[in-house]
Amino acid sequence: MANSKRELFLKRRLRVRNKIKATANGRLRLSVHRSGKNISVQLIDDVAGHTVAAASSLEKDLGVIGKNNVEAAAKIGAAIAERAKAKGIDECYFDRGGFLFHGKIKALADAAREGGLKF
Repeated sequence: MANSKRELFLKRRLRVRNKIKATANGRLRLSVHRSGKNISVQLIDDVAGHTVAAASSLEKDLGVIGKNNVEAAAKIGAAIAERAKAKGIDECYFDRGGFLFHGKIKALADAAREGGLKF
């Protein structure tokens, strides 16, 4: 029987997350979530269990409210890199969740790398 899109998404998310946890070595996790209208990213410390920094298309100062396109993703990637640098964070792991690494997710990752984050 064929799997539904949601089941495939959840399987992909678990596979990605388990690979990250196996090789984390105490580094922070850059977690991305994309919905139909917005995109958000969090820098999460899994050891302490709290969010260190976050950025979203819902923030007014980024100027991309309610937009979910490649340009908005690039601005959010640059914003999270800037906030991570302000906290003294240079390295993290990129957790794309169950989303495929192309389009908006790739634009966000490239902008975060250009901003100085290493993953």
